[in-house]
Amino acid sequence: MKRAVTLVAGLALACAAFADEYPWKPLHIVVPNPPGGTVDIVARAVAQGLGSSLGQPVVVEPKPGGNNVIGSEAVARAAPDGYTILLGGTHVTINPLTRKLPYDGMHAFAPVALLAATPNVIAVHPSLPVHSVAELIALAKAKPGELNLATASPGNGIHLAAERFQSLSGARFNFIPYQGGVQAVVAVAGGHAEVLIAPLSDAAPHVASGRVRLLAVTSAQRSELVKDVPTLAESGFPGFAAVQWFGAFVPASTPKPVIDRLSAEMRRAVDSPQVRTAFATVGLSVMPMGPAEFGQFLRAETAMFAATIRETHYEVE
Repeated sequence: MKRAVTLVAGLALACAAFADEYPWKPLHIVVPNPPGGTVDIVARAVAQGLGSSLGQPVVVEPKPGGNNVIGSEAVARAAPDGYTILLGGTHVTINPLTRKLPYDGMHAFAPVALLAATPNVIAVHPSLPVHSVAELIALAKAKPGELNLATASPGNGIHLAAERFQSLSGARFNFIPYQGGVQAVVAVAGGHAEVLIAPLSDAAPHVASGRVRLLAVTSAQRSELVKDVPTLAESGFPGFAAVQWFGAFVPASTPKPVIDRLSAEMRRAVDSPQVRTAFATVGLSVMPMGPAEFGQFLRAETAMFAATIRETHYEVE
């Protein structure tokens, strides 16, 4: 017993000493999505603030592909020392439920901080003769399977929100998957698909230019960026809420003092007036949560997505 107590005390001292020296080299934030999207925007805002507060360069590394698996695996297999960070989203909770992974999806990561969120939007190309969710559903039912709905890769949060909307509405769309929300928005703005479900932060530039028409947002409340656009709950789907959130993770077994310091500095980075204002212009809301609260949030998200998968009869790989 005495030896065990001594060992635990020794490990605690070693972790404390490691945290005191941290960081002594550049940090890397891995983005498992294509460059230019919302995850990339959040990562670069965090990197700028984190680099200033920690006194070390912070490099943002896009590693897209495989439904976010490529970048996530890179972090899961990295040393648990706080120098390799995953800027992830709903895929962290969904992928373990829907596909076989080359790492232990349920236990590979430790939550660091929830940072920001944006609602999804239901939108259409301006040429489509609908101006409300009810009109869209009526048209889709009149032309079952004919309206092309652009969304992101099968099995991610955007796609599952689209599946849930289709299931609840009773309409049937022709789903066209794209690598990410940005690519789906571009497809609708260019007239290659008629209907869109994607994050507001990805759609905002094309909404402003008039190339995409919003019908609803999927958050519980209206977005400050588009206050005149109703929520999906207001449009006949009470209780419907689906947001895209963005948070930081590190490999499991990363020392707690390192996680705590990273969490505090990351939340400080996004909670500045400058970042809040910049995020708001693209439909992002700052949502700072520490490790414990973020962990509870992740458990609730996992349960919600598991229920959505059951309800929509989504085929798990």
